[in-house]
This record gives sequence, C-alpha cells and structure tokens, in this order.
Amino acid sequence: MPSMRQSYTVTVPEDPPAPAFPFLKPDLRRKSSAMSGSVLVSTFVGLLINQAKNSKNAQGLVGLRNLGNTCFMNSILQCLSNTHDLRDYCLHNSHRRDLNNNSRANTALMEEFAKLTQTLWRSTSSDAVSPSEFKTQIQKYAPRFVGYNQQDAQEFLRFLLDGLHNDVNRVTVRPRIQVQDFDHLSDDEKGKIMWSKYLEREDSKVVDLFVGQLKSSLTCSDCGYCSTVFDPFWDLSLPIAKKSSGEVSLMDCIRLFTKEDVLDGDEKPTCYRCKSRRKCTKKFTIQKFPKILVLHLKRFSEARVRTSKLSTFVNFPIRDLDLREFASENSTHAVYNLYAVSNHSGTTMGGHYTAYCRNPVLGEWYNFNDSRVTPMSSSQVRSSDAYVLFYELSTSSRM
Repeated sequence: MPSMRQSYTVTVPEDPPAPAFPFLKPDLRRKSSAMSGSVLVSTFVGLLINQAKNSKNAQGLVGLRNLGNTCFMNSILQCLSNTHDLRDYCLHNSHRRDLNNNSRANTALMEEFAKLTQTLWRSTSSDAVSPSEFKTQIQKYAPRFVGYNQQDAQEFLRFLLDGLHNDVNRVTVRPRIQVQDFDHLSDDEKGKIMWSKYLEREDSKVVDLFVGQLKSSLTCSDCGYCSTVFDPFWDLSLPIAKKSSGEVSLMDCIRLFTKEDVLDGDEKPTCYRCKSRRKCTKKFTIQKFPKILVLHLKRFSEARVRTSKLSTFVNFPIRDLDLREFASENSTHAVYNLYAVSNHSGTTMGGHYTAYCRNPVLGEWYNFNDSRVTPMSSSQVRSSDAYVLFYELSTSSRM
C-alpha cells in the first residue's frame, strides 16, 4: 500500500526540471525564461499546499485498516472524524468532563472513540491506524457488530451515536415520564416544551450536535381537528423519488418524505375529537433543525425474495442546501453545507464503503478508502454511490 505522503507529491515538468525551483541558482533562472510565469506560480503554490498538507496543523488525513469487511465502520468513523465540533470535543478531552463515571464500563466506547480520533489527528506518521480496540467496544455495546460480516453503515452510525451519547449523557438520573395535556398550547409552545422534556432525559454533546425535532400533523377529514406530535430525530431516512429522467434531486427526496399522506382503510387513526377512527391526512415538517443534519438515502429495499439496491443518481448541493420550505415556522434559518459522504458501491451481494470528507482545517476534499487517503476535487463528490450525507448548519444560519 503506498504511503499517504506519496499522494501529495507535486509533479514538475520532466523537461526541463530546473524551472520548478527558479529561486535556487542564477543560471537556472536564465534557462527558465521560456517557461510561462503561470506554470511557475502554480508549481510554487503546489509546493506550499504540499507543505501545508504535511504540516502538523493539517492532520486527519490518516487511513483506517480494514479488519475484515469493516469498510462500513471505517467510512462512518472518517465522516465523524471530520465533524468539526465532535473532533474538537475529543481533541480537547472535553468528553472527560461529561463521562458517566458511575461505571467505567459505561464510558469505554466514548474513550476509545476519542482515542481513535486523537490518533487520526495527531499522528506524525502517514501509516494507517487499526481501529481494533474501538471495534472491541462497539461490539460490546451492540453485539450485532460482533464478527466480520458486512454491515449497513447508516445502522452502524445510529448505534454508535446512541452509544457515545449514553456515555456522556449529562443526565445521570432520568425523571419519570409524566403524561400531560398540551393541546391548549400553540404548536410552537408545545414544540418547545416537548424539546425541554426530551433534554431532561437525554442531554449530551452528541444531542447538541445531531438531534433535531420533527413535527407530525394529523388532520381529521371529518371534523378538521388537527393534532400535532413532536419527536426527536437523529437522522432523516429519505425515500428516493422516481423520475423518468433517471436523475433526481435531493430536494425531490425531501419533498417526498414530507409530502401529505392520506391515512385510510386499515391505517385510519382515532380522531381525538370524534373519538372514533377517521380518514386523516398526515404531514411532516421540521420544528427544530440540528447543527449536523444526517440524511440517509434509502437505497436498499426489502423485496419478497432478497434485498435490492437503487443506484439512482441523487443530485445534492455541496453548498447552500436551503431547507426553509420544510420548516414548521417560515422564519427559521436552515441553510446547510455538505462536509462528508458515506458511499456504497457495488450490490447487496457484494459492496464496498468509502467516505468523501472535507478536511475542516484545509477545507479540501479527500477520498478515504480504508487505509488509503487521496485528495479529490469537490466536483467528484456527487455520485450514484452516495448513501449517507452529512451537512453542517452554515454559520450565518445558526440561531
């Protein structure tokens, strides 16, 4: 496996080689006169970029060894390693303040995750890192990850975030759930109360970053009564819209997720006012946008015989994903920038996971393919392999 630094070698013209370094000798400067100034400038800039990439300030460009079908894990770990605020939480050892010290066994997963993140960002070597100690802890928390079978990356992400949250939950004693009637309140007030109730039980750095609030509105077709329910979400699983062109946009998928559905027949719910089962319409809106928005494209569907995969190209924006049209309140700011993608190539029978991540220090994109890390252009980020998208709320949108 080539070392990571080989990826950053700046190639200079073979004939003549001297002009790449016009500042070394006077006679070489004379020979370089035929060479255009733009080439000299670009080569020199290339050298500076190369130097920056290999400096101690620009780490995080280290691969993870594949322990045997663990590419799904490596892909998600690299996406989280490039999640700016979570990375800093680990690098500054801030997680230590929040560790639930009632039991050391309840903090081992966060400790190993932080240790691995620190290694990826502080390693002076370009050699790939083994995540074996981390794997030991995640499979203790979630036994489904024991062994070396290929697993689903989005499912792994959910278990990992849940495990990390439990280790650093600031709430040590959860209060009892009390049933209260909030129907006399406005939706906005009800949403805020439900969110504060959630934080009384689940409050951590992981929640600060990844959790948003979804509003579900159920309207009775008979009496017109509208009941609202507010639920926390850690990610949104989006159905992939179908279009004759074969290409769909991310907005198409979000519109399909939030579109009004009619609940009739066996699905008919009981109307709160009518006190009997009625035909209703159901609609989702986003009440509270998270700092980190994780969007899961539902490429895998369970058919009667076996799982099949949709390889539809979903066109998603890298910058300025504006989700205001899906907000419960029109005034909400909700503009996001992409910083990581977990990709799945191949079929359900045999596939491979990689990650494309934007380094939070350099602002450049890199391809993380297990042990191998290579620079890439932002124009290569969109592909029909995109499976889990990581968006960060833009600074101007933060409330």
